[in-house]
Amino acid sequence: MAIPIIHFVGFGLALSILYIIGQVLYNIFLHPLRRYPGPLLMRAGRIGYCYKLVTGTLPFDMLDLHNKYGSVVRIAPNELAFSDPRAWKDIMGHRKQGAALFEKWNGFYRTAPNQPATVVNASGEEHANLRRQLAHGFSDRSLREQEPIIMKYIDLLIQRLHENSYDGTKPVDLMAWYNYTTFDIIGDLAFGEPFGCLSTSNYHPWVRSIFQIARFGTVMQTAQFFPLLSKILIAVLSSKRLRRGREQHQELTKAKVQRRMELGKSTERPDLIEGLLKKKDEWVCVNYLMKNPATLEKLTKEVRSAFQDEEEIDLTSVNRLEYMFACLEESLRCYPPVATGLPRVVPRGGATICDHYIPEDVNPNIPSPLF
Repeated sequence: MAIPIIHFVGFGLALSILYIIGQVLYNIFLHPLRRYPGPLLMRAGRIGYCYKLVTGTLPFDMLDLHNKYGSVVRIAPNELAFSDPRAWKDIMGHRKQGAALFEKWNGFYRTAPNQPATVVNASGEEHANLRRQLAHGFSDRSLREQEPIIMKYIDLLIQRLHENSYDGTKPVDLMAWYNYTTFDIIGDLAFGEPFGCLSTSNYHPWVRSIFQIARFGTVMQTAQFFPLLSKILIAVLSSKRLRRGREQHQELTKAKVQRRMELGKSTERPDLIEGLLKKKDEWVCVNYLMKNPATLEKLTKEVRSAFQDEEEIDLTSVNRLEYMFACLEESLRCYPPVATGLPRVVPRGGATICDHYIPEDVNPNIPSPLF
């Protein structure tokens, strides 16, 4: 029996190799996107793209790719990256009457099985409804009303930095402290209570799990292109220990939301989800400033000449700091919140992007400008 089994395995392996070779040849010579330039390894299959994605180099490689291959680069067999500014309107903007929208590509937005809809991954009317319910919390009026909540944590951040740096004599990890502040503010504005990161000078377990989930999302995005790897990951995720970890995370989230809902019954809070409940239905900037002393000096002069005392600084008074806003916007341009492009799906019948006709089901995206 051993010999036939060996022959069967060998035959299956040979078929697999032939299939891979055939797929590579098709992607290079017969695929509808074959005329678009790009690195051979990325045009031939997903290995090149996934390697750069998992190792974290993909966003930083995009400038070199566009400089070498032009404004349209084929970064995967079925994916095109555009650097032409017109691509924003063609891909992300509203289409002409009767034309289908470029929907979000589930291969990027929903990589896990049975993933619920959120304002991030939802499309069409579903996304519009969620966005309308959350819009109130981001209005100018709400932001002004949220100022006391935000300033409380900013003041605590300054206090903690003085304490932990021994008034500037000892270095501190600014990225960690800005994360503590950000999550405490978000926790208060979203759940009605902070995570306690600033008070404990450490990450809350729920916050720490967020970073782990983000990293795992990249792995899941890669696994979907390789069926065997995907099956292995699903089997691992089904283990008792990991399943319990996910359940604990969900239970904590649910408990926080429930407490916020109960709080809303007795009092109104000008936070991010007040409108949603009623409906019922940077360290980066500092990093760049430290690398550019002349810019830091100019910004420091603007801030210190505009205020005589720190009590004068609020959400209204800072609006006149034009150079500071320019620094913030440039930092976000160079280091945006989402490092990769946000791929969409070309609708049925194809579409034109920057004067290029793109076939249906292709995934176009605009890479973040990390340069």
